[in-house]
Amino acid sequence: MGSKASLSTGPLADLSPAESARLMAVMREAALSRGRLPLPARPVIGQSWDRMLRLGLDPERGSAPRLLGIEELERRRQRTRLADVLPTLHSGLLEAAEAAGHIMIITDADGRVLWIDGHRGVRRHADGIALTEGAHWTEDVAGTSGIGTALAVRAPVRVHSAEHFVRAFHTWSCAAAPVRDPRDGRLLGIVDISGPAAGAHPTVLSLVTATARWAEGELWLAHSRELDRLRAVAAPVLARIRGKAVAVDPHGWIAGVTGLTPGDRRLPLPRTALDGPVWLPTLGACAVEPLPGGHLLRVLDAGAGELYEPGGAGRLVLDVSRPHEWSLTFAGPSGAWTHPLSARHAEVLLVLAASPGGRTAAQLADDLFGDPTRTVTVRAAVSRLRRSFGAVLAHRPYRIADRLRVDVRRPDRREDLLPFSAAPAVARLREPV
Repeated sequence: MGSKASLSTGPLADLSPAESARLMAVMREAALSRGRLPLPARPVIGQSWDRMLRLGLDPERGSAPRLLGIEELERRRQRTRLADVLPTLHSGLLEAAEAAGHIMIITDADGRVLWIDGHRGVRRHADGIALTEGAHWTEDVAGTSGIGTALAVRAPVRVHSAEHFVRAFHTWSCAAAPVRDPRDGRLLGIVDISGPAAGAHPTVLSLVTATARWAEGELWLAHSRELDRLRAVAAPVLARIRGKAVAVDPHGWIAGVTGLTPGDRRLPLPRTALDGPVWLPTLGACAVEPLPGGHLLRVLDAGAGELYEPGGAGRLVLDVSRPHEWSLTFAGPSGAWTHPLSARHAEVLLVLAASPGGRTAAQLADDLFGDPTRTVTVRAAVSRLRRSFGAVLAHRPYRIADRLRVDVRRPDRREDLLPFSAAPAVARLREPV
């Protein structure tokens, strides 16, 4: 806790905003000339200034802004887990930001601004400094700032007035905190409140930090619900296994075990996709079978000569024989599970089952929409599908995992195949042979 507190306290804390702004401007000029500072800058600020000087960043304007295109911005919005906690972030910060004449900013882990909301006048002012949706706001672009420096130090940061390395931002004050994925500790992005330095208050950093932690708590609750669903599916499968096995989610969190007592609630998994036999430090050699929302890791008994052939890992049955009810069934050495499908997921799996060689994002967009440019929508749909059936799918190109055999149960009449679907690829599958 001490290290985080040091990011917002220091010898300037007792000065008025105007006095501290004037003194910080003097300190910044001394730092730029490598002279002696009248007071030591806060460590987080001084260290950031040193990074900017070594980088050679223009202290007047920073680097030229690099904006994302609309399609790439939308793709990032759809892929980030921060989208799941937008209501929490808004309820925690937006009203306070607007009341103070400030704006709320949410970025991804690359420092790309995904969403901005808040005071309209301040938003117009932000446009003038390229603080817009799609902008890049890391330190190497914007210098010392709430967003960029919080990304650099992975901790909450307040940057006020002339503490900004770039002079163009000296009329601003920013408070930012990182948001992490509680499943694996990965940085998801930054939540920030920024506005005119004259109206800023030091306590805003505490509000931003508390809201970031609140959002992480919401993400953890969502993860707990996902684990509960995985436990429900895994329990009957594990009950039929005589040997050792573990059901885990894609991040290694354990949802059920049989035949062993794991030493922790989470197993370290390879960073690559689990698509065949794996060796884990805690379990040894394991066969991998897909579960909705995770994997079944069946510990192989090398002493008994048990072999695991990837080609015999299991069989998928895609049932699209009914007009308004579809499912995916997996049958493997340890049992079977069946999971209902949404209309979109039924379309995607049907197209992939009909394309053993796989489809690129553009090809799949053409298959589903007749428009190869709609890759953002396709990637979002496949991303959601992989959350439930990660081990069933492979990518580059998108396809059913090579080690699985897939059968499709179709309706008796070809014209009754997914009658709701307008996808060109499904329409072709309805055509007479």
